[in-house]
Amino acid sequence: MSTLDVIRSATLTRWFTEPGRSPYEELEWSRRDARLVDHRDGSVAFEQNGVEFPTSWSVTASNIVTQKYFRGPLGSDRREHSLRQVIDRVVDTITRWGTEAGHFGGAEEAETFAEELRYLLVNQRASFNSPVWFNIGVPGVAQQAAACFILEVDDELSSILNWYAEEGVIFKGGSGAGTNLSRIRSASEELGNGGTPSGPVSFMRGADASAGTIKSGGTTRRAAKMVILDVDHPDVEEFIWCKAIEERKAHVLADAGFDMDIDGADSFSVQYQNANNSVRLTDDFMEAVLADGEWELRARTTGEVVRKVPARSLLRQIAAAAWECADPGVQFDTTINDWNTTPNAGRIEASNPCSEHLRLNNSACNLASVNLLPYLGEDGQFDVEGFIHTCRVLVTAQDILVGGSDYPTDAIAEQSRRARDIGLGYTNLGASLMAQGLAYDSEDGRAWAAAVTGILTGAAAVRSTELAEALEPA
Repeated sequence: MSTLDVIRSATLTRWFTEPGRSPYEELEWSRRDARLVDHRDGSVAFEQNGVEFPTSWSVTASNIVTQKYFRGPLGSDRREHSLRQVIDRVVDTITRWGTEAGHFGGAEEAETFAEELRYLLVNQRASFNSPVWFNIGVPGVAQQAAACFILEVDDELSSILNWYAEEGVIFKGGSGAGTNLSRIRSASEELGNGGTPSGPVSFMRGADASAGTIKSGGTTRRAAKMVILDVDHPDVEEFIWCKAIEERKAHVLADAGFDMDIDGADSFSVQYQNANNSVRLTDDFMEAVLADGEWELRARTTGEVVRKVPARSLLRQIAAAAWECADPGVQFDTTINDWNTTPNAGRIEASNPCSEHLRLNNSACNLASVNLLPYLGEDGQFDVEGFIHTCRVLVTAQDILVGGSDYPTDAIAEQSRRARDIGLGYTNLGASLMAQGLAYDSEDGRAWAAAVTGILTGAAAVRSTELAEALEPA
């Protein structure tokens, strides 16, 4: 089958598998003991013996999957003990949801999809984000599939408290959330009753403490947060320095003998340690920096100028704080919204913690990655057809997850199913370039990466169009 045939075929066909033969039968399987040791004192942090994996899987890979993704109480009959169980749990659930939603033309295509997806996962050609493995197909657990969420917080106490609760649900499911707090009035403004407001940085303390107490996905995975403030917010300087000042306290405590290791017993007394902080910069601000001009900080309630600061001083503060503690980062608001693919749906105000999901408030995105290295033959030729087919299978699975999975709020569920955001990418780019003798920082390396990215983008767009044509509007 040619590349064009693969692209133009709206029905999913078999590429890696054969009817009547399970992808598992192609592999040699063995049992091993999964054991993780705490590097600090040599104690056993996790252990599960006799787990089953393909012999081709590394010890590191099997340890991670066993500890993070096997479900059920450790030591009980309900505990998963084989990679087959984990993959079947996920694939069978997605296939059932897809069948119910009309993603397949019939039972044969559904079976083809399931076996092709099973092949990709067991052969480490592709993988989903962690919440899929944590939750999908697990009885009694919210079927949260998206790793990335963007929340919305307004200048009301009820909205701020809802932010705490929504993040808690998201973290429990193994996901991360980002929020722009710029709608919250500054500490220099007034409340309606004449009192003094707390300001967004103060409310960040509560959210930070909540995140620090939750083990994401019920495992040792830490909660993931992104907190953003616009550069014209009156509290932006306090925001810029909040984490750096706290980390100075950490140094003092460490020097005094307190355990300030990342998971140390005393580290939880230091605030603002559970989020990435980013300042949202505009082109107008950067122009003010170039002109060495003044920058206006504006009240959230009235839009009036509260005070002016030298733009260069503000940028230097961002750089100095980032040098000291690696935060805050910056997000370029004007560029982000210039590249907004759905501007009529609204402005992009925030991102998820890792910032690959730059979309609207109250949105979610599930992710998947293709492992590039298996598509590179010994002769150096890239399997374009197999790669396109893989992208088509993954896009189908991810779109099914959008419709079938659970969401922490009705607003996020509505927005997610309407926009149907998914994130498809790749991994092992560096190894693929190395295998071809291409330097990572070279024109040839960048050209190869651009070609692969273009193929992935095109294949995903075509499959998305096919699904849009075949399915009813959400």
